[in-house]
Amino acid sequence: MKQLKPITNKLLWVFALGQFGWSLLSGVVSNWMVYYYTGTPSDQNPNTGLFASGITQHPIFFKLTLFGLVLAAGRIFDAITDPLIAGWSDRAGYKGGRRIPFMRAMAIPFSLCTIGLFVLPQTANVKVNDVVLFVLLMVFYLFMTMFCTPYNALIAELGDTQQHRINVSTYISFTFIVGQSISFLLPNLAGALEGSLGQAASIRMAVAIMAAIACIAMLIPAFYINERDYIESKPSDTKPFASLVKTFSNVQFRHFVYSDVIYFFALTLFQTGLAFYETQLMEIADTWTFVLTATMTFISVCLYPTVNILAKKIGKKQLIIIGFFAYACVFMVTTFCGKGLHWGFIIAVAASIPMAILGILPQACVADVAELTRLETGEDRSGMFFAARTFAFKMGQAIAMVVFTSVTVAQTKQSYRATAAIAFVTCFIGACIFFTFNEKQILGRIKELKGSDEI
Repeated sequence: MKQLKPITNKLLWVFALGQFGWSLLSGVVSNWMVYYYTGTPSDQNPNTGLFASGITQHPIFFKLTLFGLVLAAGRIFDAITDPLIAGWSDRAGYKGGRRIPFMRAMAIPFSLCTIGLFVLPQTANVKVNDVVLFVLLMVFYLFMTMFCTPYNALIAELGDTQQHRINVSTYISFTFIVGQSISFLLPNLAGALEGSLGQAASIRMAVAIMAAIACIAMLIPAFYINERDYIESKPSDTKPFASLVKTFSNVQFRHFVYSDVIYFFALTLFQTGLAFYETQLMEIADTWTFVLTATMTFISVCLYPTVNILAKKIGKKQLIIIGFFAYACVFMVTTFCGKGLHWGFIIAVAASIPMAILGILPQACVADVAELTRLETGEDRSGMFFAARTFAFKMGQAIAMVVFTSVTVAQTKQSYRATAAIAFVTCFIGACIFFTFNEKQILGRIKELKGSDEI
């Protein structure tokens, strides 16, 4: 049997660079597509809705807009492909491993497709633009799934102990929010380029620069980490659909997913509306988005060591519940916020606490369940567990996209406040549901099967 190399924190940090890359691309699309493709420009924010004239804007039935339906369809397609890609990855027997070959193949096309979303749907024909945007978004989510699903499976496989699972979850949470935060720099970077490139071209160039940085970040772990040196894995024999059914038959996993899908519905409503809350409710320039996000990120990162230590001492469940309720409070404050930059800082500081908790610990919970299943069955289906989770929460995100674009079709302050209120109610419900997750039972069983104190 081949002697495996020890997994070190250095290796886990290199691995976490991949999370920075894909979160930067995801942030560019999720945080700015709605902003640039819908909305009305103002003297303070002339770029709002800059590309809106290129696609159909009016509701096509009831209050559902084509753009909202396209975004929702993208998320649904993304959710459906997750278990298929996970099954492919779990069953793969490539020379380079079950996960890394996917990451190497997808980093470049994933980055190029992100650029295309802001460039290609800009012909003189609105119907052509609608079709191009739809196709590109489906391809974008497919490439993201083909990179992220195998990548997420490595969280459980590199997290060979409870300490490593919490550590890797901490590291990728840090790189995730850094990637998301940098994505909020898009209008600032575009503003610096606007004098030489013009209004629309500066935004596209800013997207291209961020996509190039993200691509490099994804390629570094893909070529630095030799999967076979650290992980002894054999392909799963279970077909994708059967594996998905097995995964959802796990009672504790279902309890986790129920709360997770509701949480992501609420969070997606809030994140999609963030630029509008700032520009429409607080009436501040969109260039402040990065400053506020950087403030939130900095405070959140400062809390990471505390979250990491507390999770190991008192468990993840209690902290996650606190995170749920804290986010619910943030959404309530947003609902009633008024004009002024100080509201932005109040929300940024308050959101840093749940961001630190919920950015780190849910992945570790999934890794725990996947590890217990591996010990009990002898079959490693880590990819499917993470894919099943993303399948569920992306359905929540898809619904959130439809709800947001439908509720805000009138583009009034009241409509934006309504989205924050909906996020508050649903997040509160998610917190209540998470009480049913039994972390002690899972960790106790892992310890029992491993026969040691190291879980």
